[in-house]
Amino acid sequence: MGRKRCVGADCSKMAAGCCGVKKQKLSGSPGSGGPGGVGAGSGVAGTGHCGSDLGIGSSTTVAAGNVSRANGLGGPGGNVSSSSSSSSSGTNALSPAPVGYNSSGLSPNLSPGPGSGSGGRKMVVSAEMCCFCFDVLYCHLYGYQPPRTPRFTNDPYPLFVTWKIGRDKRLRGCIGTFSAMNLHSGLREYTLTSALKDSRFPPMTRDELPRLFCSVSLLTNFEDVGDYLDWEVGVHGIRIEFFNEKGSKRTATYLPEVAKEQGWDHIQTIDSLLRKGGYKAPITNDFRKTIKLTRYRSEKMTMGYAEYIAHRQHHHYQNGIGHPLPPYNHYS
Repeated sequence: MGRKRCVGADCSKMAAGCCGVKKQKLSGSPGSGGPGGVGAGSGVAGTGHCGSDLGIGSSTTVAAGNVSRANGLGGPGGNVSSSSSSSSSGTNALSPAPVGYNSSGLSPNLSPGPGSGSGGRKMVVSAEMCCFCFDVLYCHLYGYQPPRTPRFTNDPYPLFVTWKIGRDKRLRGCIGTFSAMNLHSGLREYTLTSALKDSRFPPMTRDELPRLFCSVSLLTNFEDVGDYLDWEVGVHGIRIEFFNEKGSKRTATYLPEVAKEQGWDHIQTIDSLLRKGGYKAPITNDFRKTIKLTRYRSEKMTMGYAEYIAHRQHHHYQNGIGHPLPPYNHYS
């Protein structure tokens, strides 16, 4: 009772947002740095990060009309056109699991994030997707040709790419889309968008590569719920829609892992999202009840640079890069 599947064009409008809390302000980066703080542009359409409304800039255009399930997983999909120069090459077969990896693409040092998977269903997200994101970023920063088409599935999913840095894994960039995109072109696009165009941070540099961690999140099982408390911390991501003091509609989202990582309960999470979305008035329980909330799940995979280098060296340029990689530098 009180919940329904997110269907139709309205669901596909959830085109952009962000995944987490900027734990520490980097030098030269705009916005506030504390948990729940509102970064520059938060809650403004087209900003492309936490609390943004529709779209990452103008890179993704959602066509009106019926929206189909993404692979039957309950996520928004279907009619999405993109102005990005990235292109997909059709659906490829899943690549065989490389030596040392299980059928989900996991090494002994890698594990899915909170909320990953659904029952006994085989996970789609894999370590190869994180490797591909590192390949794309590396090629861009060093001026090489982009990597060739990867071997993992090219099915459409809503997706987010998150970068963290250092031993304490500070947020370094996170941008994604709620419109289902083919994974090959979607991961290419949002790898660079999250690394270079998250307005809370300066663009990434070569020097930062050895300290990076990359996470790929594929979003599934979208449900509109009637009660803003009808979701589980550590299991569901949430996207809220509300009207601010001036009557403007705003949206904001957290991926499933954020509330658990911050140690927040339901109310703290909702209030943080409201602030992130630009709501500045006192937050009352009556106002919380006016929020439209959509909950969802995700499949998440995280890989550090050291694991990426080891994987790439062992599997001989699996994504088609024919140039040497930089030496791995241990943390200082």
